[in-house]
Amino acid sequence: MYTLARHAGQVLSREQLLEQVWGYDYYGDLRVVDAAVKRLRAKLRQASSQGSASETEVITTVRGVGYKLVV
Repeated sequence: MYTLARHAGQVLSREQLLEQVWGYDYYGDLRVVDAAVKRLRAKLRQASSQGSASETEVITTVRGVGYKLVV
């Protein structure tokens, strides 16, 4: 979340997120980023349902590119 927030409004590729969050030495599948984003979205939905009833996605998928935090 920190990395997305630092680059709010900017699309980050899976590779960029992987390098910035897990580091250059991480050896694994790029899909770990998808799983982490899925968990973040669930937590954000849960937090927003306790407060306001906003249904907008905070983290959006830019198909074929990556993810971005919408502000």
